[in-house]
Amino acid sequence: MTTWPIGPVCQSCYTAVVRSPAECSGCHELHPLIARDKRGAGLCGPCAGHDVDCRCHQCGRSGNPYGRGRCAHCVLADKVNDLLAGPNSTVPAQLQPFADSLISTHTPFKTIQWVHEHPNAKLLADLVAEGREISHQFLDELAPSAALQHLRQMMVQTGVLSERNEDIERVPAWLEHHLADKPVEHANLIRPFLHWHLLRRTRHRATRRAVPTTAGRELRRRILVALELLTWIDAEATTLADLRQDDLDRWLDDEKTQRRNRVRYFLGWTADRGLSRQLTVPAIPRQEPAEFLDDDQRWHLLHRCLTDQTLPVEARAAGALILLFGLQTQHIRHLTADQLTEHGDDTYLAVGQHPILLPPRLGSLLQSLASRPPKPLMIPHGPNTPAWLFPGRIPGQPIDGTQPHQPAQPARHQRPTRPQRSPCSPCQRPTRRHPRRPARPPRQHRSPLGYFRPTRLDRLPRPPSRRT
Repeated sequence: MTTWPIGPVCQSCYTAVVRSPAECSGCHELHPLIARDKRGAGLCGPCAGHDVDCRCHQCGRSGNPYGRGRCAHCVLADKVNDLLAGPNSTVPAQLQPFADSLISTHTPFKTIQWVHEHPNAKLLADLVAEGREISHQFLDELAPSAALQHLRQMMVQTGVLSERNEDIERVPAWLEHHLADKPVEHANLIRPFLHWHLLRRTRHRATRRAVPTTAGRELRRRILVALELLTWIDAEATTLADLRQDDLDRWLDDEKTQRRNRVRYFLGWTADRGLSRQLTVPAIPRQEPAEFLDDDQRWHLLHRCLTDQTLPVEARAAGALILLFGLQTQHIRHLTADQLTEHGDDTYLAVGQHPILLPPRLGSLLQSLASRPPKPLMIPHGPNTPAWLFPGRIPGQPIDGTQPHQPAQPARHQRPTRPQRSPCSPCQRPTRRHPRRPARPPRQHRSPLGYFRPTRLDRLPRPPSRRT
């Protein structure tokens, strides 16, 4: 516990104050405010006459002390330079914008931890140690992973790499790693099928209209089904050119799902080039919902989304859009603030060709999402990033629609604690952080006869000694 002019301060409040310098009402400079004047305004240590000085001995900045008289920003600058230093012990000019973004972060302590512990930092150090220029082609040679995708987006947002349609353009790199253990004959068929047919059509469609957010996933599914068919053909001791309709029907009926019906794109491409016969694959019918909500359930959920203050604002807004207009989650996560317009007291959402008039409560929810400040990220969203209504943790990307929302964890101070005489002055919580545990009863062991006896045998009454 620390004692300041405002009174006793617990460890949590001490950390929050020294890491959040604000303008002092006395000197009008940024310092940790540890006291208050007669009007209740915050004062720093020197203005309050208290021997507390959080200035950095290196840069003179106040707040965020790290150790040995230095602030976290100066320590972070040294660690980032050590991380990104190339073979000549200097940061390459290409990575200098990335280094500047890390150093100027609003969360220096979290960034220091990222440099020390995160797998992306180790991956970045390995890439710099090779001495090659970092490009999309260089990163495509590495095994696809979530860490590599996050690191790539960080470099795109800082200007190190050019921006591209990542959902589509990373499919070729995924295919090369997926074909590593596949027969050469299969790879020679799948590569042109992807590059000359699937990717060509998808890129051409992207120049005319917006590409669906699941385009990359759909391309991978068609590739996997085609490889599965080629593997089955080898197991049946036949060839693609000799594949007959009854053989194809038997393969389609082996699995009681419609997933294999995506092979129609591969077989259509091979038939046009004379590699297989003209075979018929049923089209995937439109999927209908398996369960329906009745009117009472729908109105109950809608009323909860619009009025329940305990739910997160993101979950309330997304749930109301689904229940009212039937929007898909992939469409909702890509909504931007520019799609909201106001005309008088009415709020409209531009979805498709015509704007939608929103109910007042839903309009206020979406307006609160559009006006709230961005989440503090280690690498902030770039200037060209759309103002997402549902921003994600990856720079430049909206929220990930595949992961469910994680409810907020209860506050640490809500745990039961033992009251103290001097509570923390800023938060008025007991300064003791952990509750006192009740004393454990002494262990007891069962004797061979079934009775309990204490562990400490020396506490038993001793029998009288028998002397002969």
